[in-house]
Amino acid sequence: MARAGVTPERIESVAAQVVDQDGWDTLTLSAVASQLGVSVPSLYKHVDGMAGVRRRVTVRAVVELADRLTTAAMGRAGSDVLWPLAQAYRLFAVEHPGQYAATIVAPAVDDTEHAAASGRVLMPVLAMIAGYGVPADRSIDAARFIRSSLHGFVSLQLAGGFGLPDDVDASFEAAIAAIDRALRTWE
Repeated sequence: MARAGVTPERIESVAAQVVDQDGWDTLTLSAVASQLGVSVPSLYKHVDGMAGVRRRVTVRAVVELADRLTTAAMGRAGSDVLWPLAQAYRLFAVEHPGQYAATIVAPAVDDTEHAAASGRVLMPVLAMIAGYGVPADRSIDAARFIRSSLHGFVSLQLAGGFGLPDDVDASFEAAIAAIDRALRTWE
């Protein structure tokens, strides 16, 4: 008999908390089971093992990131979207470092739910890029540039890679200004 309160959604929620606390790479079924007060084998009644738990946390994280980016972009266009979008991205990574790490994985070819969530992340970014006048056939290049820039910054920040005494927020603002300049001159 399944323990009351243990559902796929509850396992997902607890796993998300575990990865934010301990890190994406350290997620184990035993850590999730321990938090739920159940044995590891009882999790298999609700999820498809570790792969199932990781996938659920990944989709959850991508949906949350998509929601935040969409909210940040609402009612704005072009360059007016960049700063709030970048801030939303960075804040998600800082608040949910383990879940953020889960968002890096591209969807499997047959995972339509993950692909749809990833598409939702891309929508406000592509709309912003179009507002800069970047040609449609170059928009994916621009989106990859933005993602790489933001990911690099937040990954270094999360890893404690900014040890110099200079203000990290000021450096982030300078990085966003550089992205803005690059998008304004994209060919």
